[in-house]
Amino acid sequence: MGRTGAWVVRAGVGVGRAVVAVGVCMPVPLVWAAAVGLGVWCGAEHPWSWIGPAVIVCAGPLALAQSVCRAVRALVARWTGAAIPGGYREAGPVMQLSTGYWWNGFSYERSRRDAVMDQRMRLWWSDPATWRDLRFAVIAPFTAGLVAALPPAALAVAVLGLAGVGPAGAGTAARLTGAGALAVAVGAAPYAWRSLHRVAVRFLGPSSAMLLAERVDELTSQRADATVAQAAEIRRIERDLHDGAQARLVALGLCLATAEALMDRDPGQAKALMREARAGATASLTELRELIRGISPPVLSERGLVDAVRALALDVPLDVAVRADGPLRLDQPIESALYFGVAELLTNAVKHAGAGRAHVCLVRDETGIVVEVEDDGRGGADVLPGGGLAGLRRRLAVFDGTLVVTSPHGGPTRARMVVPCA
Repeated sequence: MGRTGAWVVRAGVGVGRAVVAVGVCMPVPLVWAAAVGLGVWCGAEHPWSWIGPAVIVCAGPLALAQSVCRAVRALVARWTGAAIPGGYREAGPVMQLSTGYWWNGFSYERSRRDAVMDQRMRLWWSDPATWRDLRFAVIAPFTAGLVAALPPAALAVAVLGLAGVGPAGAGTAARLTGAGALAVAVGAAPYAWRSLHRVAVRFLGPSSAMLLAERVDELTSQRADATVAQAAEIRRIERDLHDGAQARLVALGLCLATAEALMDRDPGQAKALMREARAGATASLTELRELIRGISPPVLSERGLVDAVRALALDVPLDVAVRADGPLRLDQPIESALYFGVAELLTNAVKHAGAGRAHVCLVRDETGIVVEVEDDGRGGADVLPGGGLAGLRRRLAVFDGTLVVTSPHGGPTRARMVVPCA
């Protein structure tokens, strides 16, 4: 396809998108026009006949605004890849109290249905996003709608003009007008629909107050997750101490007491028990070291994240290659989160993916610290609620970090951890 053909295709796509953009922007003006038509049909000479149309003029945009804005967001995301967040407030849980009434966060109701309906209405009315959507639904037809209407309107004029439709004796002028309109339509088609994107970004983006409220909710959720994770970690340490080192130390005390009682009567048996106690002490020391390493590996504190990951790679039954841009010394909590994230991913590669090789890359870019772990396993990894990857995502979220896992069936599995830092 030559350059002319590519331009024709681009212009055709632009005209189609412009038509869709006009259709999405025009529901509110159409409702207003229908309300005026209804008032005229009912009889313009009676003032009371305009009560119904006035109600439609006021209520119509409120009823249509959210649907229009959702459609605009979907179109912008599909055409440009730019996601415009909705910023709508989430409904809280509706709970039944011991008195039998239902609490929806605003008021008490006798039934769950009434509580849900009341909650939705109050949330919709008090949500700043409702009035933002209403503003956009009123503004869009006179901004993005008019600009997007230029190519289809010019194309219609071009078709009529080139067909020679016009006043008597003005056929040539009509054709010239049609040719000019066609040039305008073809030239504006690839760009006119983009006005919808610009207006949507300007008026549909969340306000600073909405962003602040979302941030507060996010931090509240992160705090709750951190509290749960901390409690789970404490329980794990208690369980490991109780089932491991504590049990061995109790057995060690019994062996020493028995050896002391047998020292005079049966020295050989006492020596055997002392040897058993020494072996138990060695095993207890090993378990304590493993427990300390699971809490905070000494190599991580002494030599930093890169060397700790390299030491970890030597202990994993995989062929692991580690690449890093420098030592990357970070704050201790961030280093710990990334270290245990790499450990979790390599463990999954061994236990679940059946991988033979893995590659770990640690770099610093303009966004922060980026750690990528890739293995050649069977793939199919997914972030399931309550799973190890979900726990890793919660651990990173405390530092505003993210975890993105790409794992098609058949492999490879690629996990990318990003933690913003100065």
